[in-house]
Amino acid sequence: MVVLGMVVGAACFYFQAGPLWPAIAQVPVWKMLLVMAIGCTLLPVPLSLDIRGWQEMHPLNGPGWSLFFEYVANLLYALGARRLSKGALAVLVALAGAALVHLAVSSPTGDVIGGWSLNAEQLRIGFTRMLYPFFAGLLLSRVAVLGRVPHAFLGCSLLLVAVLACPRVGGAAHLWQNGLYDSLSIILLFPLVVWLGASGQVAGAAAGRLCTFLGALSYPIYITHYPLIYTYTAWVSRHKPPLALALPVALLTFAAAIALAYACLKLYDEPVRRWLKGKFLTPKTA
Repeated sequence: MVVLGMVVGAACFYFQAGPLWPAIAQVPVWKMLLVMAIGCTLLPVPLSLDIRGWQEMHPLNGPGWSLFFEYVANLLYALGARRLSKGALAVLVALAGAALVHLAVSSPTGDVIGGWSLNAEQLRIGFTRMLYPFFAGLLLSRVAVLGRVPHAFLGCSLLLVAVLACPRVGGAAHLWQNGLYDSLSIILLFPLVVWLGASGQVAGAAAGRLCTFLGALSYPIYITHYPLIYTYTAWVSRHKPPLALALPVALLTFAAAIALAYACLKLYDEPVRRWLKGKFLTPKTA
């Protein structure tokens, strides 16, 4: 899906030229294809290959930056994190949590936004954002005892609305307060949401099918939708349409993102996974 996401980004790239990203029109095709090829590996591109102008490590498909850090987390797990004791994990969780609080409180914007550029400042943000959820999730999987929480979906939804409905706290004069709010939400509330969700039960066949569908669609939509967002944003920047026109096109973009993700899931992702499973995971008989 990473490969297909970069291909979708390449296919949409030149449609995004305009006032917002004027450099796109001057990018030669070979350079765009080089960025696409590197993006297929999820290796970050240097700023010299920033063909959009937003200093993204994956200019064709911005969300690739978070998947890069997920790959790093997978490497940490494979190279030894899975063998750590619960005590060692607890120490790492405490250190990563402290680093997250420090980052958010000392940030010039009072938050943890960033991580998508290949420079020292942004890499620090990206690694700090990744390390606490990684180690905390690993520890939670070791020590958590799941319960049977009624209405877990409703409870998780209300908790997320409560924490996300407040965009900023403290105001411009006290940015550290928002940094503390953001970091403590990540450290305390989000693990609770994970535990509540895992402790809930899906009731009914229809609900089960819906959850399965949404779960299967979540990754394809994540890695393919952003080129459409780029294209829509460029169109708005270029034409500055009235709301009566911009809203229907936004809804069409939303529907197109879902349709594209579903097509990628059924026509590419699932068949390729089946082929790979049959090729490499199915035991060969003598």
